[in-house]
Amino acid sequence: MKSEKKIVTYTNTNSYETLNSLTNKTKNIWIIFHGIGFLSRYFLQFFKGLNPGENYIIAPQAPSKYYLNEEYKYVGASWLTKEDTQVELANVLRYVDAVLVTENLPEDKNIIVFGFSQGVSIATRWVATRKLLFHKLILYAGGLPSELTKEHFEFIDYNKSVVKIIYGDSDEFLTDERLKLQKIKSDELFQENAEILSFKGRHEIKPEILKNFE
Repeated sequence: MKSEKKIVTYTNTNSYETLNSLTNKTKNIWIIFHGIGFLSRYFLQFFKGLNPGENYIIAPQAPSKYYLNEEYKYVGASWLTKEDTQVELANVLRYVDAVLVTENLPEDKNIIVFGFSQGVSIATRWVATRKLLFHKLILYAGGLPSELTKEHFEFIDYNKSVVKIIYGDSDEFLTDERLKLQKIKSDELFQENAEILSFKGRHEIKPEILKNFE
């Protein structure tokens, strides 16, 4: 007997979290993509040090939730796996689109797109496929998707937009070879316009670094 894989389309529902209020005094709107094992409400904790009157933060929630250990107490989430990646990616990007439609963001604010770890792959793919005009794209401790090419980012005006790539100098997931390949990839995608910054630390978010991008 031979099994057959089939596809079904249906309507899904997912949550997201926000921090602070969107007002006339808001300067920056952050759209932040967490890493694997996070929930968006906990990921927001790293951004509480930003000026609450000037920064409004939107944290989409990765859809695939799971228990983090055998105690079945703590829950984390993942954006994608190697299984059905393109189908899942399309679902995720439509979900992020829906979040932005719901938020109905004003056009006179600085848009800051931030991805951490696995969230870097979602942030870059979303910006690339939607041709999103942004003020800052901050890619923190994550890898650039292999399928993206320089053509995906030709829409960027580097006189108006900046790209920052950040990693810890003791990141346990990085090797010298991987860093070298990521530098080559970033130079290709962003036409050597991405600024690469390192900090003393491991695979972690340092809230004090985030304040530099307000």
